[in-house]
Amino acid sequence: MPAKQNRVRIIAGQWGGRKITFPNIEGLRPTTDPIRETLFNWLQTYLPQSNCLDLYAGSGALGFEAASRRAKNVIMVENNLEVNKSLRANKDLLKAEGVEVVRQSALSFLQSKQMADSEKFDVVFLDPPFKQGELPACVKQLEQSECLSDDAVIYLECERKLDMDFLPEHWVQHRSKTAGQVAYYLYHRELS
Repeated sequence: MPAKQNRVRIIAGQWGGRKITFPNIEGLRPTTDPIRETLFNWLQTYLPQSNCLDLYAGSGALGFEAASRRAKNVIMVENNLEVNKSLRANKDLLKAEGVEVVRQSALSFLQSKQMADSEKFDVVFLDPPFKQGELPACVKQLEQSECLSDDAVIYLECERKLDMDFLPEHWVQHRSKTAGQVAYYLYHRELS
């Protein structure tokens, strides 16, 4: 019997109202509609013609939403084979030309040659699985990879009680909110 498929709605942009499906995998929790609405209101001036990186793509809700709202390119990184296949199917369904789906762990991707050859990213989504401790190592590798534009914006979604003392000093918190057990933040990279 095939695994149950879940759905998430793209809120706005060229695919606004369209639904994408994703497999029912333990630990896969798409960013909720209210949080995505808030996030994309925060990002509206940054997204048009931006290069985006979604390091824990999961359902694809954040990456496809960014592409729907005129991001130039979106790289979606997802290591789970079944979830990755779902992302590719949704990319084909939407005919999402500017979206690239990569099957790799976030840390491996950040260390890869593909990363070294890519354009700098203007917008990054970091929404790793909760309670697995990946966020500090991912943030460190993201900075070391030199793939961020000088004024990149970085979205973090994590457990509400997570201590954020691992963030670089030049990541300046621009916005933050909580919803239940989830905390979400928008940081602006300020090197000057």
